Amino acid sequence: MQHNVLILDFGSQYTQLIARRVRELNIFCEIFPYNHFPSDLSAYKAVILGGSPFSVRAEDAPHPDLSQIRGKLPMLAVCYGAQYLAHFSGGEVAASNTREYGRANLSYIKDNEVFFEGVSENSQVWMSHSDSIKALPTNAVKLASTHDVEFAAYKIEGETTYGIQYHPEVFHSTDGSKMLENFLVKIAEVPQNFTPNAFVEEMVGELKEKLGNDKVVLGLSGGVDSTVAAVLLNQAIGKNLYCIFVNNGLLRKNEFQNVLDQYKGMGLNVKGVDAGDRFLSELAGISDPETKRKTIGRVFIEVFDDESHLIEDVKWLAQGTIYPDVIESVSVKGPSATIKSHHNVGGLPDYMKLKIVEPLRMLFKDEVRRVGATLGIDPELLGRHPFPGPGLSIRILGDITPEKVQILQDVDSVFIEGLKSWGLYDKVWQAGAILLPVNSVGVMGDERTYEKVVALRAVESTDGMTADWVHLPYDFLMKVSNDIINKVKGVNRVVYDISSKPPATIEWE
Repeated sequence: MQHNVLILDFGSQYTQLIARRVRELNIFCEIFPYNHFPSDLSAYKAVILGGSPFSVRAEDAPHPDLSQIRGKLPMLAVCYGAQYLAHFSGGEVAASNTREYGRANLSYIKDNEVFFEGVSENSQVWMSHSDSIKALPTNAVKLASTHDVEFAAYKIEGETTYGIQYHPEVFHSTDGSKMLENFLVKIAEVPQNFTPNAFVEEMVGELKEKLGNDKVVLGLSGGVDSTVAAVLLNQAIGKNLYCIFVNNGLLRKNEFQNVLDQYKGMGLNVKGVDAGDRFLSELAGISDPETKRKTIGRVFIEVFDDESHLIEDVKWLAQGTIYPDVIESVSVKGPSATIKSHHNVGGLPDYMKLKIVEPLRMLFKDEVRRVGATLGIDPELLGRHPFPGPGLSIRILGDITPEKVQILQDVDSVFIEGLKSWGLYDKVWQAGAILLPVNSVGVMGDERTYEKVVALRAVESTDGMTADWVHLPYDFLMKVSNDIINKVKGVNRVVYDISSKPPATIEWE
């Protein structure tokens, strides 16, 4: 894989956003912790220092070793990075009188500076810091100011080093992408050659070399990531790829057969394994969300291991792991506090003696979809909403029973088909229904009812890291609520979840 741009992570919530903006310029980049990055930097054309929740004045502040970078590679220091260079290179950083957070506008831009080519006067930028640079580092020249921040941007003469105290990667910095482009393309001369076609060609070549004539087993889920991984591997090794699609009894209504039918025309070698009864039996009486996830993960591995043993001499397990999972596992703070287990992360038990291959591990979700389109995968499949690995188990709050699964499958089907028939499905990033562990009083005809409550959830997002609830039309919500209550026995009340992520998560468990 081409390298091109190295991003050093100091723990900022915006680090992944920097990477996404760089990738949008068709430039490949990688994120590494500031204290654990490659010793050989010969493949890199530029380096970006990210922001941080720390103050450079704090005793425990991150201190990167820039001896192999500064003055040798073009470097853009963002927020904490810019303050770090000032603080330790002859300048001064002090606490601001007021916290500089939110929108600001450039009030001064130095003439004839390539970094600001095409950037309009009064351009809006996004600040997020409580310290501020009071004196520039040695040999630095001021490039831009805002009304409250004199040294909003600077460059160091004699080297290709730039510092900015705002975040160009966030949406609120209106010319942020242009500034990144100016730095990476015009100043650092990084090639813009990271395209879906180039990725497919390079990855297929890598897989052929890595796997040779070995057999590979892949667990298909019917989702975008595992499907794209399967088609890539199929191009590389053909008949040596064995795909297994396990029905855990917690899929959407009719999904097991529908997914198998969908794969028939794709030339993939797929075996369907119906293990629904086994999963539901193991889940009986379990209410704790983490225990549910771990039980499903354990049973899946057991079923998958049984099936993989039926394939002679299989050497590799393929997974649809994508880049956010990789970043999280090597973050500057180490693996973050567990919010919930991820079905692709955590490795294999010792008894599964398989090597791992992850062809999508360097791609973000939207990039996976673009690669899938390049591979000719059906747009309907690529546009499919993400679906959690543990399936409906984490949308049934409390213990799992076959009756509850049946109710939620029926509710979910009414909701999803309603979104499609109203032309709303593709405007939503992810949607689903949640079966709540409460009953409510209702009236149907002249009779009192005491039945289940379901919550509908629909969010818009790019990659699931953040998400906003979708303002679905009231007429649609009224119609789908009416359809659910009339068509799904056991439900007499429907509510709509209007929480955003953060602070809520997309799934309820």
